[in-house]
Amino acid sequence: MKEKKPIPHWKFKLHEVIYEADTPAGKFFDIAILIVIIISVVLVMMESISSLLYKYAWQFYIAEWIITGIFTIEYIVRIIAINKPKRYIFSFYGIVDLLSTLPSYIGFIFGGTNLLFAIRALRLLRIFRVLKITRYIGESRKLMLALRNSKAKILVFLFAVLIICIIAGTLMHLVEGKASGFDNIPLSIYWCIVTLTTVGFGDIAPVTPLGRLIASVIMITGYGIIAVPTGIVSAEFSKTTDKPITNTQVCPNCNEARHLDHSEFCHNCGYKLNE
Repeated sequence: MKEKKPIPHWKFKLHEVIYEADTPAGKFFDIAILIVIIISVVLVMMESISSLLYKYAWQFYIAEWIITGIFTIEYIVRIIAINKPKRYIFSFYGIVDLLSTLPSYIGFIFGGTNLLFAIRALRLLRIFRVLKITRYIGESRKLMLALRNSKAKILVFLFAVLIICIIAGTLMHLVEGKASGFDNIPLSIYWCIVTLTTVGFGDIAPVTPLGRLIASVIMITGYGIIAVPTGIVSAEFSKTTDKPITNTQVCPNCNEARHLDHSEFCHNCGYKLNE
C-alpha cells in the first residue's frame, strides 16, 4: 500500500508522543496533560469562590495564564503533528481544546471594557477542559463505542417516551384543567416529563382523584423507564468488553483512532501507523 505524501521523521516522532499512548513518551505526555487539566478545573472552581478570588486574585491570574500557555502549545503542536490538520481542528476534541483556551485571550483583550463585561462569562468555558480527560482514559473508548451502538435503540425509546408524555399531558389537561394549574397542553406535558423522570418540582400538582391516579401511574412508570437506557448501554458495553480493542494508535495522516489490534495501516486512508 503506497503512501501518497510521506510524513517527515520528526513529524512522525512528534505524532507518536502527542497522539499515542503505548510508548513511554506518550504515556508521560498523557499523564502530564491529565494533571494540568485537573489542576485547571480545580482552579476554575476555586476562582468562583469570592473570598478566595479576593485574597489570591493575582495567583489565580498567573496560574491561569501558565495553564493557558500549556494548552495553547498543545493545541498548536497537535495541528503540526498531523498531515490533515482539519481532521483534528473540526473534531470533537479539537473544538473542546479551542473552547477551553480562547476565553482566556478574549477575557484579556476585552476584560477592561465595561460595555463588554458580559464576555467574561466565556471564561467559564474553561470547564470544557474536563472533557479532555476522556481522551487519556482507555476505557472511555469502550463506553463511547457502547453509546454509539446503542444510539438507535435509545432514540426509539426516547421517541416512545415523548409520545407517552404527550398523551399523558393531554389527558391531565382534560382531567385537571386550568383550575389546578394545567392551563394548556404544553404545560401539562412539562408536568408529565417532570413527574415521569421522578424530579417532582411541585410547581404543578393534580387535585382531583382521577388526576392523582394518573399521576401515580406515571410515577411508577417512571422508575421502569429510567432503567431502560441504562440496560441498553450496559448490554452494548458488555459486548464490547468481550473482545476489547487495546490499540490506541492514531493515524498520523487523518487522525483516525478506531483501529483493530495489530493493525499496520490506517483503515481510513491507508497510511502506515506508528509501530
